[in-house]
Parts: sequence; C-alpha cells; structure tokens
Amino acid sequence: MESYLSSVIKQFRYYKSLGDKTIEALGFEELQKELVRDSNSVSIIVKHLVGNMRSRWTNFLTEDGEKSWRERDSEFEDTFTSKDELVENWNNGWACLLNAIEPLTEEDLECIIYIRNQGHTVTEAINRQLAHYSYHVGQIVFLGKLIKGEHWDSLSIPKGESKTYNKEKFSKAKGRRHFTDDL
Repeated sequence: MESYLSSVIKQFRYYKSLGDKTIEALGFEELQKELVRDSNSVSIIVKHLVGNMRSRWTNFLTEDGEKSWRERDSEFEDTFTSKDELVENWNNGWACLLNAIEPLTEEDLECIIYIRNQGHTVTEAINRQLAHYSYHVGQIVFLGKLIKGEHWDSLSIPKGESKTYNKEKFSKAKGRRHFTDDL
C-alpha cells in the first residue's frame, strides 16, 4: 500500500501539472470563455474543483467531506477578477488535497470517512476524487486545445510523433518506474 500512496500522489500532481500548463497557455479572457451558452469555462471548472477539494480534504478524517460551508451551486458562477486570483485559488485547492494525503500511512487507508453520510475507506475516497479531478482536468485541457486551435502545444504525444516517442521509451532498459517520473 505504500506504493499505492506514492502512486496516487504522483497521479494527482500529474493532473495538476496538466491544468497548470493549460492555465498558463490561456489569457484571462480565454479562461472565462464559454464555447456555448451555459457551458462551463475553464474558470468555472477551476472554481468547482477548488470548492470540491477544499470541502473533501479539509479535516477529511474527522468531518464529512461535504462541508456545511460549501456553496456548490455558486461554484458554477464565474467570479474570478483576474488570472492571478484564479491561479491562487487553483494552487490553494491542490495544496489542501496534497497536504491531506501526503502524511497518510498504510493504516489510514482502511479508515472509514464520509461524503454526504456515505461511508468510504480512505482508499475509496482517494480513488473517487482522483477520477473526479482527472475528468475535470481533461475538460480543462480540451477547452484549452479548442480555444488555442493551431497554436496549442500538445501536453501528451503530439499527432504523428508516436513512433519517435516509443523509440525513445524503448531505448531505455526495462525498469519499474512511474510514468510521471520522465515528465
């Protein structure tokens, strides 16, 4: 289970980095752009993720993950006034998550915690949130790609570059490592 904790922390950091790179590539107006009426902009998705992270991971071992102070519906209203404010909130949400899970031990993983009175082991709660956050970060990246169009710099293997990428990977000796170690 020690490898599980190490792996999920790397996974969370990886998804944060994809969001970081997308946010960095976009101007404030682009972050606020809704591609169709009543859709979510990058800014709104960031606000939702931050609200979820703060609620789920604040005192998560002792309090329900859906905090009474959370205003989920307001997370879908874009109220950021600058890119700096958005980035600060984004970083604070991820810090809340990472500060909660980095000190966990193997024994903690089987503890029962609650989200809206539904019991989860800590492992189940981590998996639930990893899936939720990767889903929304994927939306952020996709919106960034749509907004930037031909000016988008791929965050994964660029089209037409699979053979080159694989050649470089297979040139290394086999070994156990996390896929994010080479990023």
